[in-house]
Amino acid sequence: MSLNCGIVGLPNVGKSTIFQALTSAPAEAANYPFCTIEPNVGVVEVPDERLEKITGFIKPQKVIPTIVEFVDIAGLVKGASKGEGLGNQFLGNIRQVGAIVHVVRCFEDENIVHVDGDINPIRDIETIETELALADLESVLKRKDKNAKVFKSSDKKAVDLARQLDPIYQKLADTLNQGQPARSLGLTEDEQNAVKDLHLITIKPQVYCCNVDENDLQGENEYVQKVREFAKQNDSEVVVICGKLESEIAGLDTAEEKSEFLQEMGLNESGLDKLIRKGYDLLDLKTYFTAGEKEVRAWTYKDGSTAPQAAGVIHTDFEKGFIKAEIYHCTDLFELESEQKIKELGKLRMEGRDYIVKDGDVVHFRFNV
Repeated sequence: MSLNCGIVGLPNVGKSTIFQALTSAPAEAANYPFCTIEPNVGVVEVPDERLEKITGFIKPQKVIPTIVEFVDIAGLVKGASKGEGLGNQFLGNIRQVGAIVHVVRCFEDENIVHVDGDINPIRDIETIETELALADLESVLKRKDKNAKVFKSSDKKAVDLARQLDPIYQKLADTLNQGQPARSLGLTEDEQNAVKDLHLITIKPQVYCCNVDENDLQGENEYVQKVREFAKQNDSEVVVICGKLESEIAGLDTAEEKSEFLQEMGLNESGLDKLIRKGYDLLDLKTYFTAGEKEVRAWTYKDGSTAPQAAGVIHTDFEKGFIKAEIYHCTDLFELESEQKIKELGKLRMEGRDYIVKDGDVVHFRFNV
């Protein structure tokens, strides 16, 4: 799976504004449809208070956070699956991302036109999701037809495989034909692997991002409530964010100024920080740390990775020549306040090739090349 999140939604719902605030990158934001044609890509630091806490006990020369990538994809419209509004190009961009952030407009503003004339978040969601389901349906039906032709083959192995795949394609086709996403099927891991090469859009994990105005930062308006109910029925989550406010915060120069601004607004953290972490979770990513005098650094790895696989994130040579890993958990450091104490109390462990790295581990890899 790609390690990035695609930001999607109808035109003029605030996607590019949120993207600009996320990445402080100059994505074009304008009050007309399709102002974003080529997808903008931004690399975003993942907020992690553990990283700062580690540096309180191990004083490094450098501190390097981990990152996640966001892609701002142009607004989809009804008919996108048939090519409306440059739909084919936009759908192709969505297929390349690992998770979807679906931005939904949940604010009134007569100065910002809505592509359908009025504010109706559920209609907007269903418009997008129907188009994505139809695009996937086309892919599945083409593959199903191609697979059916294999039944006439003299290659017994190929025929057996085709017969195994056919019911999976049929399940997908039936679900997508009803406008429901492929993820709602709950395919087994084997079934997902079998259709991986289809690059289905609606099988990707998704979060709804409700874009609200400055007067409703907690997301208590009726639009957000409707999205929450819809998300609950579809086993999805919701993040509330004010794109306009986040743009103002992103424009401040220092972390102190941003913190003061948030306090004045009665917020503990920015909506963007919540969104970044949620994107990280959607991608099934975790973080381990390396810590020393030169640098304290956060590293991204896929949940469930073994020690050699996690080592490969730093360099492929680390994975190839892996010998063992010296590991303790960051909570041990927070409690005992020094690596020396961790060693004295036997909290520093030597782990081998089968060890599954845990989120928050502090690791020193030993390898030979």
